[in-house]
Amino acid sequence: MNWIKVYLHSNLKCMNIVVLSRSNALYSTQSIVAAARERNHSVRVIDHLYCDLIIESGKSKILYHNQPVNDVDAVIPRIGASVTNHGVMILRQLESQGIFTTLKAEPLLMARDKLSCLQILSSHNIQVPKTIYISNPYTIPHLLDELGSYPVIIKLASGTQGMGVILAESKGNTESILEAFYTTKEKVLLQKFVKEAKGTDIRAFVVDGKVVAAMKRIAKSGDFRSNMHRGGSMERIRLTSEQEEVAIRSAKILGLHVAGVDMLPTSSGPVVLEVNVSPGLEGIETTTGIDIAATIIKFIERNHK
Repeated sequence: MNWIKVYLHSNLKCMNIVVLSRSNALYSTQSIVAAARERNHSVRVIDHLYCDLIIESGKSKILYHNQPVNDVDAVIPRIGASVTNHGVMILRQLESQGIFTTLKAEPLLMARDKLSCLQILSSHNIQVPKTIYISNPYTIPHLLDELGSYPVIIKLASGTQGMGVILAESKGNTESILEAFYTTKEKVLLQKFVKEAKGTDIRAFVVDGKVVAAMKRIAKSGDFRSNMHRGGSMERIRLTSEQEEVAIRSAKILGLHVAGVDMLPTSSGPVVLEVNVSPGLEGIETTTGIDIAATIIKFIERNHK
């Protein structure tokens, strides 16, 4: 069987691919590395936090452990939320050097900030949950009336994997939580709770303008967060044409070639919760049986020049 695979891939130009990742032990990183090597590419994992930058007109360089990062055909960034700003610096340097990357700096900034992401999507008529950003603690009681009913969702703008998301059951409870967050100077969003979704959401994985896999995530009993990291369960689903269109449009609006689009199914159509720029592969690959990492590598093969 192996010789057949080699024959099928023999016409492919071998590329030097770099995966920017904090660890080569992570499932997503391992999956991407395996897919690249399966298709006869050379691949190297680099921890972007240990990259140094030399900026000079026409001679800019990236150093990793004091060695130049040279002869790179394509880069697959896996940038975590806690190191977004550092990731943006690395991506800008890659772009300035003309190196193909599956994620660029500006789309990373737009999508990673939940408030900016919702502002951009809503301005393009994508349905998003009604969201309020409160900058003045004295306006909290008045702005809470805008959402109309309880419970409501309180969400850290920088949270990931369901962390920093709270369900507030009453106005008094909401005021207390918001005031506590305000003292920490955290950027907090207030969102209308969509009861109709009943603790489920949809993750659509988009690569190169197509939905390549989709799953439904279901919150565990007693929780409203459906994230795998919060104990939620998952099942493979087939999207409606409207859901597929919204997922593709959302990724395109934000300039993302690879994205995980999270949506709530409602009677008025899909409501986009957020768009992930470095979506994990473990949950969706194991749930759907689809080799998404290979799809990402094939996208690079088509476009890296």
